[in-house]
Amino acid sequence: MTTRAVAAVDLGATSGRVMIGRIGDGLLDLELVSRFPNGPVQREDGLHWDFSALYEHVVAGLAEAVRREPGIESIGIDSWAVDYGLLRDGMLLAEPFHYRDARNDRGVSEVHDIVPFAELYRRNGLQFLPFNTLYQYRVDGRTADADTALLIPDLIAFLLTGTAVAERTNASTTGLLAVDTGEWDEELAERLGIPTGILPPLVDPGTVVGTLRPELARRIGAQLKVVAVGSHDTASAVVATPLSTKDSAYISCGTWGLVGIELREPLLTDAAREANFTHELGVDGRWRFLHNVTGLWLLSETVRAWETEDGAPIDLPSLLDAAASVPGEAPLFDANDPSLSAPGDMPARIAALLGAGAPLDRLSFARSIVESIAAAFANAIETASVLSDRRVDSIHLVGGGSLNRLLCQATADRAELPVLAGPVEATALGNVLVQARALGAAPSALEDLRALVARTHEPVRFDPRT
Repeated sequence: MTTRAVAAVDLGATSGRVMIGRIGDGLLDLELVSRFPNGPVQREDGLHWDFSALYEHVVAGLAEAVRREPGIESIGIDSWAVDYGLLRDGMLLAEPFHYRDARNDRGVSEVHDIVPFAELYRRNGLQFLPFNTLYQYRVDGRTADADTALLIPDLIAFLLTGTAVAERTNASTTGLLAVDTGEWDEELAERLGIPTGILPPLVDPGTVVGTLRPELARRIGAQLKVVAVGSHDTASAVVATPLSTKDSAYISCGTWGLVGIELREPLLTDAAREANFTHELGVDGRWRFLHNVTGLWLLSETVRAWETEDGAPIDLPSLLDAAASVPGEAPLFDANDPSLSAPGDMPARIAALLGAGAPLDRLSFARSIVESIAAAFANAIETASVLSDRRVDSIHLVGGGSLNRLLCQATADRAELPVLAGPVEATALGNVLVQARALGAAPSALEDLRALVARTHEPVRFDPRT
């Protein structure tokens, strides 16, 4: 089989990457082209993304990718969920807000006064998260001036091609996609005062969105297709999670830990709603039945505070290796406590939750953070098992967290299940696989795509210790 190449744009809440993906007979490989920072910026009216800088990084990365690999055939874009840009006549009205902006509190109150959460859950199947898009739309006065609202990957695709669409896996995170039909719930939007005209046409992963605008094709160096992938990064990550059995659970671990199982049909029970489990669409109509757990955000924010205090960088792998040798039981805190959601002085807020038992030294403190995240992961796995009446037999942990050996082992110990760690770049691999399949360069069945991942990216196994 001839080797084929595509470009994957993978945008996270703290950094973004452009990568070249190559696929052929027994080959599935990634080449990092560029990595760039991403994060919140404080403006007069609240917390935003520096979107213009992010977009410029994407275009520059694509140009470098084509320079390195002229055979690239298409581009796929994935990112974090829920955040969006508003357009009028093709122009962005303002920088997209960051999902951690304080305005969301008012949005939650106003939405739930109109539509109780129990009804919302029946309609959209989503767990309660205060930053879900419908809460943001409710308090965004600019929606009245907009003709289109696009989530971040769709916004970048529009700027690249001029075509405005909403990829369905990411649209399912907005709260405005009906769980029973997979279409926009216009009645719900109208009740909430959200203009239905801003909701763009829906497309499925694998759809060719369009081709690069002529001026961008010249800048990037090739006339390329843009293909809709599982544009919610977790949707792409789950595509490339080599689930061992139908009863395997997954954790896509980065800033957040997305913990769950894959279903063929939604499970809209009162128990699932009360456990705050969500239904997000995956590739090929699968359902990602999962719970959001605060992930490595807790550790990265803590290390950032220590680095500010020291005036010098901290080597995280060395810190974690040393923390793994700390003896005794680590004191635990609730990793999902709302007090930990905002940026700033994370060590003090964690210490407040731990109270008198808070460790005084950094190694013990770091171990408490990792063990608390692992405990939250294990609890979510157990809950998923009970809700689905499925006996989970293994956990696949993918993403950046799969490099954290302390976290992988702690999760195996606390869940009493084997953890298979990797691939690290599951999101980018899933992005590449959906593009390749659309080009006829990869197997058509999702299970066969995962089998290719398992053959080319063997996971590291962590067995639970008694």
